[in-house]
Amino acid sequence: MRFSRSAEKLRASEIRELMKLAADPSIISFSGGMPNNDLFPIEAIDTIYAGLSDAAKKTACQYGPTDGYPALKESLTEYLRSRGLPVDTNKLLITTGAQQAMNLLAKVFLDEGDKVICEFPSFVGSVAAFNSYGAQNIGIELDEEGINIAKLRDALTSGELAKILYLIPYFQNPAGTIYSAKRKQEIIDLLKEFPDLILLEDDPYGELWFNEEDLPLTTPMKAITQDSSQICYVGTFAKILGPGFRIGYMLVPDEIYNKCELAKQSQDACTSTYTQVLADQYLRNGALQPYLDWLRPIYKRRAEIMLSALETYMPQEVVWTKPKGGFFIWATLPEYMDSSEVFALAVKEGAAFVVGRAFDPEGKKNNAIRLAFSHTAENRIEEGIKIVADAVKKLLK
Repeated sequence: MRFSRSAEKLRASEIRELMKLAADPSIISFSGGMPNNDLFPIEAIDTIYAGLSDAAKKTACQYGPTDGYPALKESLTEYLRSRGLPVDTNKLLITTGAQQAMNLLAKVFLDEGDKVICEFPSFVGSVAAFNSYGAQNIGIELDEEGINIAKLRDALTSGELAKILYLIPYFQNPAGTIYSAKRKQEIIDLLKEFPDLILLEDDPYGELWFNEEDLPLTTPMKAITQDSSQICYVGTFAKILGPGFRIGYMLVPDEIYNKCELAKQSQDACTSTYTQVLADQYLRNGALQPYLDWLRPIYKRRAEIMLSALETYMPQEVVWTKPKGGFFIWATLPEYMDSSEVFALAVKEGAAFVVGRAFDPEGKKNNAIRLAFSHTAENRIEEGIKIVADAVKKLLK
């Protein structure tokens, strides 16, 4: 077969493959970075649909504009305005999940061989999108405040300038970290030095903070800087309403919006009008904030259960992050260990996670594991962590 060069670069997602292996309901799975099914606001959604007029239901079943259902664009604009985002000087494009937003931005910016700077570790879906257009991904380690700023500067000044800087600053997937105010300002200042660099600010988890004292840290960089023309802000309804809605969005300058809208026309014509109608009413009815207020303590409790279990069972040679929000904990093993070997032992005993190599932009390092506490039943988290810890202990030198 004479496949295209871009098709030859496609690789199966390690997360998807591992999730297939862990699909057995007897497996305690920390693999899926997704909400628990029991936490979806299905009663509110049922009420919304039942309250729609026949005309609205007919609209929901029809094609819609490529850039998004107008009513949702209006209500989402007001929501983003409440978070301080510059909605009056940028344009909002609704996408079929945040993954499509990443793909569109990669499509309009990247040529074969272009550099993309990512965090190490980073989100596998975005890295895959960049790879599919032939990008060279460069991973920069995180420290306690965010991406290592000194190493980032070195990467930007050595050789050909990267086109995209891709960051997940708020309860990062997979590390669970949140950027300090100081680090965000350092990045904003760095953008001024490199006016051709685009910052792709990915924010799937920013609303899922655990403690109100950390709320100021979730303010997007696009909302902080007076000139946000280099920042493409991407968000999603996946973690705050449901992944099945397949609604993401980007807030970007006009020129980027125009290119991405054209690119989207050739991908799917429009995002599901049906789910956009429901999401619009959810925002207009004021249902989102009460739902988030109910949801945050649940995720906080699950994180605390997992952290406590790690303290109890994991050997001292392993270190892990302590998230202040989101879905994930990132555990780093001794350098000589291979997390795939840990996985093989753990899954035989009934627990699964995602191996570290899946989150390395360069696909090399594999001495870490991602543990998602969001989907697993609370009463099984400790049992699962003990299984993973026992597997680690068996492979310690």
